[in-house]
Amino acid sequence: MVGQTISHYLIIGKLGSGGMGEVYLAEDQQLSRKVAIKFLPAEVAKDERARQRLLREAKTAATLDHPNICAIYEVGQDDDRSFIVMQYIEGETLAATLNRKRLDSGEALAIASHVADALSEAHAHGIVHRDIKPDNIMLTARGQVKVLDFGLAKMLRDPGITESDAQTGSLLSIPGMVMGTVPYMSPEQVRGEELDGRSDIFSFGAVLYEMLSGRRPFEAKSAAEVISAILTTEPPQIGRPGSEPIGGREDRLIRKCLQ
Repeated sequence: MVGQTISHYLIIGKLGSGGMGEVYLAEDQQLSRKVAIKFLPAEVAKDERARQRLLREAKTAATLDHPNICAIYEVGQDDDRSFIVMQYIEGETLAATLNRKRLDSGEALAIASHVADALSEAHAHGIVHRDIKPDNIMLTARGQVKVLDFGLAKMLRDPGITESDAQTGSLLSIPGMVMGTVPYMSPEQVRGEELDGRSDIFSFGAVLYEMLSGRRPFEAKSAAEVISAILTTEPPQIGRPGSEPIGGREDRLIRKCLQ
């Protein structure tokens, strides 16, 4: 798609892809600014449920106006392709940062406070992210923290919901369907149960554990073993490899999140 013009957006390059879409860097030719555009992958572009989920993502995220949440600018359609135009954020993901260096306690807690603030805002609007992980947390060169990808988000409540919206919501929340990224899932999430904001808090605790210790709280050789660990074990006391365990407020905070 590089070099193509979609609506008034010139596609510059590909930023990445995932289960719910392919993301490209583009130039908004009307406002002369860079944006990120998410398209459904070609293989599911004709899947009406997937298309509805993409639109649901936009509607959900667009209700959130917060400095630590990636902004949504527009939802569009080009031929058979639905797309979302989002704020382009220059920087690197928390995952990339953790692969590159070890964070000290102050850095980790500063990042965590911004993520917690973003989740607090989302939960206050009845929105659960459902996929909090280092890959969905962006760190900018100026030290800002942005939570990305509300593609798995679900509205917990909406007094003004219409019947058609309710039908869409039921399609996106099929009982027993497991959504998320396994090492950061809450116990109720891996069991395919109904979720609320506490599930995000569990995932947030898993991310904070990794930031402070350099390893994930639940590690195993297979996804099935990770799920078993999430359901049946407590992670080891937090500590950095080759050093003494970290005690005090950090460990208590993480334990509270994982409860």
